[in-house]
Parts: sequence; C-alpha cells; structure tokens
Amino acid sequence: MSVLNRALLIPCMLALLAAAGILTYSVFARYFFKVATDWQDEAAVFLLVGATFLSGAYLQAQRGHIGIEAVAGLLSPAANRWRLMLVDAASSAFCLFFAWKSWTLLHEAVAEGQTTTSSWGPPLWIPYSIMALGMTLVGLQLLQQLLVRLRTLKTA
Repeated sequence: MSVLNRALLIPCMLALLAAAGILTYSVFARYFFKVATDWQDEAAVFLLVGATFLSGAYLQAQRGHIGIEAVAGLLSPAANRWRLMLVDAASSAFCLFFAWKSWTLLHEAVAEGQTTTSSWGPPLWIPYSIMALGMTLVGLQLLQQLLVRLRTLKTA
C-alpha cells in the first residue's frame, strides 16, 4: 500500500496544478478574449475529484485527516487503543461500502454509455472509476491499519 500511495502522489499533484491552470486560463479567455470555454469546469472538477480521491489513502496512512482529540485525552491508553480500532473498523466499513457503490455506478456508466449533460459531454466512467479506485484504496488502507492494531494488541 505504501508504494502505491506514494506512486499516486505525483499524478495527484499534477492534477491540482492542471486544474488551477485550466481555471486560470478560463478566466483570462472569457475576460480578455471573450472566448467561451464550456469544457473547463468539468475538466477541472474531474481533475480535482481525481486528486482528492486518489490521494486519500496516502493521507490516511499518514493519519493526516482532521481528527478531534478531545476524547483521546480523557481515555486511558488501553481505552484509547480500543477507540482507535473501533474508528478504523467503522471508517473502513464505510469506505468499502462507498467503494462498492462507486463500482456499481461505474458499471452502469460503462454499460449505458453515460455522459455528462454539458455540451462537452465527457463520459461519466472517468470520475466514477476514480471514485471507486480511490475509496477502495482508502478502505483497504484503513483495514490494513486495523489489522496492524489487532496484531500489536495480540502481541502486547
């Protein structure tokens, strides 16, 4: 998971830069040249969806998500370990359920040839595949962290 998470970081960073460039171009093209850009919003959204979902597992591996630590300070170390395991289990279950639903959306989009309703009309399998892969990776990362916690609990 660590190697895959790191490998996805560069494309995610490039996607953020590309989205910023596309939106900046769009503003300049519309304001200075009066050129309509009907594709830029969807392209930027697709890139931002990709960057967000595909970098989620790396962020989870670093425990970089925002967390509320008020409860952690009130619990004993043993109770806190159980709390973290419960949170990892619930979060993994949610992410894997979300991934499963995303995979079904992807299947429908491919089978039915779904596209967006804009004049550009890119296929919907693009964002659905990114969501499905990203949430699968986050769910697996959480599951891996839960299994590591359980193994350390047994050896302690």
